[in-house]
Amino acid sequence: MSLTSSVGLMAIFVVDLINMLYISWLQDPEKTAAIGYAGAVLFFTTAFGIGLSVGVSALVSRAVGARDMALARQRATEGLLLGAGFGAAFAALVWVALPWVVGLLGATGGTAEEALHYLRVLIPSQPLLMIGMIGAGVLRAHGDARRGMMVTVWGAVVLAALDPVLILWADMGLTGAALAGWGSRAAIAGMALWPIWRHYGGFGAPSARTVWLAATPIFAISGPAILTQLATPVGQAVVTRMVAGYGEAAVAGMAIAGRLTPVAFGIIFALSGAVGPIIGQNLGARKMDRVRRVFWDSILFAGLVIVAMSALLFLARGAIADAFHAEGQTRDLIYLFCGPLSLLFFFNGLIFVANAACNNLGAAMQSTMVNWGRHTIGTVPFAWALGQWWGAEGVLVGQAVGGVIFGILAVWLALRVVDRVAAGARV
Repeated sequence: MSLTSSVGLMAIFVVDLINMLYISWLQDPEKTAAIGYAGAVLFFTTAFGIGLSVGVSALVSRAVGARDMALARQRATEGLLLGAGFGAAFAALVWVALPWVVGLLGATGGTAEEALHYLRVLIPSQPLLMIGMIGAGVLRAHGDARRGMMVTVWGAVVLAALDPVLILWADMGLTGAALAGWGSRAAIAGMALWPIWRHYGGFGAPSARTVWLAATPIFAISGPAILTQLATPVGQAVVTRMVAGYGEAAVAGMAIAGRLTPVAFGIIFALSGAVGPIIGQNLGARKMDRVRRVFWDSILFAGLVIVAMSALLFLARGAIADAFHAEGQTRDLIYLFCGPLSLLFFFNGLIFVANAACNNLGAAMQSTMVNWGRHTIGTVPFAWALGQWWGAEGVLVGQAVGGVIFGILAVWLALRVVDRVAAGARV
């Protein structure tokens, strides 16, 4: 589940990495930095999709575990409808606030104009991405890891085909990148809905009333999960603002490192989505020994993956920097990330595993508190202090250091939840 889910999740982030790569080939520092600022905004919109998919996936997996397939179909349909509506409303709100948001991140002049234009074209496609992410979560809740993976793989394939045509051949620059994003998100939505209809009995027939009533149980899980997911882009936005003070080259380097992270560690990002349905099914079957086993195996798995990927990043750091035509401080930040700094991502992996356990064991608010703690008091003081001493490099190091404390705390708190639920299951 983790491996196949990671391929699908990495495909979402490969989309951003491909955009960054092709834009960097234009060798226009303003456009490259603009993609960096835009990425911080898009992280917010993606966080809503991830959070909502967590809630829908958890409820569908419980219905599957209880062998109530009619309820599973109904939950999936209600979740998709809510996701589309919520995505449209959220996209409209973000679109209106874009000038203020881009300015808040520290973008100025031509860079701000480029970022604003790119986002205004791409943001309205948010409902398509929401449908795709929720649909992929529904497929994983049924245990269909392969089809869940292919949802976003096809999105990446479409983007990889459209990007060079629209950005380079048609010479549309950031406009071409945004239009390619539209095509990619349309493919993601279509590839999510088709297998649900074809292989899992299609969709239910909810009314406006049943969808309204379904919002309560879905958002009981998704609400805290969305708040949990939002902590990451908030922390990233703060770091972006800090790095902006060191110039466009620093922002470009941070943006490249930020896009390399989920691609390199996509398996770790996928743990929350992949482990969640497994925990949900075993919770539904009252098999708490298996829940505990999944928790510890996931932590071991995260450690092995991060060590292996960090070694590959270190060996490939020169080639990666060359691919992005990185020079000066941009290159320095890429080298910093592709060295010992990437090893500290293990502690973020601990948080992901702990959050997955809490979200599916009725303690979603605990995940929210841990994530917000990690990306506020676990980021800002360290990034600011080390930034004063070591500049942009210090900001990135400080961002990573705070994860050590909160990763250990998250595991301890999650184990308390597992023990509490296990004690209740025995009663």
